Amino acid sequence: MQWLLLIGAILTEVTGTLSLRYSEGFTRPLPSVVALTCYGAAFYLLSLVLERGMGVGVAYGIWSALGVTLVALVGALFLGDTLTPVQVVGIVLVIAGVAALELGAAH
Repeated sequence: MQWLLLIGAILTEVTGTLSLRYSEGFTRPLPSVVALTCYGAAFYLLSLVLERGMGVGVAYGIWSALGVTLVALVGALFLGDTLTPVQVVGIVLVIAGVAALELGAAH
């Protein structure tokens, strides 16, 4: 269950972050409300993950690594953002670091 909650936290955080792009500095009401609501939901879901026993370093590491990866990919695929080879390597390294955190926590 904690993994489903963590996935929910990641997806709501990514939605909130992408909504920020359209909020134009919180001057557009709908994307601003979506962003704030999603961030609130993401933190609430993360708190449930932590309450169920996942370590904060592992949970936050997975959340941030997958969040950064998803936002970068959506930005590159759908929003016209650039994604250079160096950035791709950086994303791979972040994911590898989080995987190391998870493997280390299992022992």
